Amino acid sequence: MPAFERNKATENGEHQVRVEVLYVPNCPHHPTAVKQLKAVLAAAGIPLEIHQVPVTDAKTAQELKFRGSPTVRINGRDIAGESQEPESFALACRIYEGAKEAGIPPIEMMQNAVRKAREGEMA
Repeated sequence: MPAFERNKATENGEHQVRVEVLYVPNCPHHPTAVKQLKAVLAAAGIPLEIHQVPVTDAKTAQELKFRGSPTVRINGRDIAGESQEPESFALACRIYEGAKEAGIPPIEMMQNAVRKAREGEMA
């Protein structure tokens, strides 16, 4: 979706939200993360369209700046924020700070990212 379409506000002033989940096939955390993300989107009244992107090799991981499985991006931005550390991209599990279950982003992190995207902060 082109940026000009992604950033358009709806009639009520809310911005459109594009959701992606990047993952390694057979990642044990991927299904739960998607399920929780769908619940967050439904509660926010956002269409449940999630673009799921399998990352199957190191070259793709590098091209997509893949920080581990699963990675959730809203409007192209990682919900965990941008790391200040040197970036390395690989086919690996991802650990989220503050997560109750290893490898799954906290629901609060998803909710905050959705809210910011709707307000145009993550456009």
